[in-house]
Amino acid sequence: MASESKPFHPQDAISTTVHATMITTGAGALVAGVQNTLAKQNIGAMGILTRSGGTIAVYAAMGASYAFAKTASANLREKNDSYNTAIGGFFAGSMMGLKSTNIRVRSTPAILGYGACLAVVLSAFDYAGGSLTGYSQDPEVDDVARVEFLRKNRRIPVEQTIAELGEGRGIYGPGYEERRRERLKQRYGVDFTGVPSAH
Repeated sequence: MASESKPFHPQDAISTTVHATMITTGAGALVAGVQNTLAKQNIGAMGILTRSGGTIAVYAAMGASYAFAKTASANLREKNDSYNTAIGGFFAGSMMGLKSTNIRVRSTPAILGYGACLAVVLSAFDYAGGSLTGYSQDPEVDDVARVEFLRKNRRIPVEQTIAELGEGRGIYGPGYEERRRERLKQRYGVDFTGVPSAH
């Protein structure tokens, strides 16, 4: 985990929670709008709040609980690691377990199961680098210099390439001309033995 080597700086839990809640509430409103649009009966514009308002509330609660629990645990533990993400993920997943309208699903095992599942997924994602594209590059290394180094490291001199092509190696491999002439003779019945090579 790259975050363990960095010194810890306390964060404002309230500010982080408000910011995350605003973002997830907007995402919930977007999902509620899609649900309202895909409804079979005509609900109207207020259906976003009346029919799909629970979706907005769940998204807001998940964002708020995740941000607050993660930031508060980081401040209390004075560490930035994957355990904070797991704690926040557990509280956010528990909000998903509370959402269900089915009484049988809205139970303690469901709440704990949703929380544990989201905690495992988020903490594993954070532990693996927190990016879908892999680990980020070292900020101390200039990206242009790194790419130039890779180019120079894999570059083949032009003289070597020309020499390999002249000897019948390189792209076509050794003995290519003889095999090609034999195939042409078999297929078309024409002998190209005295014809100079185009390669």
